Amino acid sequence: MAITRRIWLAAVLAALPLVSGPPARAAEPVVVFAAASLKNALDDASALWTKDTGKTARISYAGSNALAKQIEAGAPADLFISADEAWMDYADKAGAIRPGSRFNFLRNALVLIAPAGANAGSDPQIALAPDLGTTLSKALAGGKLAMANTEAVPAGKYGKAALDKLGGWDAVKGQVAQAENVRAALLLVARGEAPLGIVYATDAAADRSVRVVATFPSDSHPPIVYPAALTKESRNPDAEALLAFLKSAPARAAFERQGFTVIGAPGSGH
Repeated sequence: MAITRRIWLAAVLAALPLVSGPPARAAEPVVVFAAASLKNALDDASALWTKDTGKTARISYAGSNALAKQIEAGAPADLFISADEAWMDYADKAGAIRPGSRFNFLRNALVLIAPAGANAGSDPQIALAPDLGTTLSKALAGGKLAMANTEAVPAGKYGKAALDKLGGWDAVKGQVAQAENVRAALLLVARGEAPLGIVYATDAAADRSVRVVATFPSDSHPPIVYPAALTKESRNPDAEALLAFLKSAPARAAFERQGFTVIGAPGSGH
């Protein structure tokens, strides 16, 4: 009887799952708040990081102004990449950026675009030079000039500054269709809803539905600089590793393929 009982007990114990502690918890994704113009390049860089490490990032793209204000309000972001220094300054002054983590990451250029299959903007007299207003108004032919919000979104602010410098803003300000971010402005031109638009060079390169009419002189607007930083409230141990990866050669190549200049990279001049 004792032997039978021992056999029964052994069978019951063998059927029970082995418990060696609490179940392993999957690592939380790194939450990144990034300027809308970064989408293609940052998606590619994030995929490379996941392939190399098995870790993941969850990226929210929007206008830098909206992202900075969300971070200020306590949104649970780990990293912030802005399309200008002003909105990173805003988040920093709000106490939302981890001291010592901020660095200038990328540069971009500003371009005038038209739908790829349209004639708008093909007139060789459209030159991005002083007294731009007259030629730009003629090219618009009553249509809209698509831009990101000119008072808040970096691409819109850069575009307004360039038009001001070249004497075109007063002539066209009544024809500007302001979008919530630069990718939304790009979409207006890509769909043919606006004959011309002002976006970053990298946005134009990401969409075959548009073509570049001209590139704004770099001295017609403030330098287009993308700073990146950890947020002060981030508790994700992988956030710092992702930020470091963005400085690596594989990530740099992903950004350069999309037309960005990586600050501090060999040959960047910065």
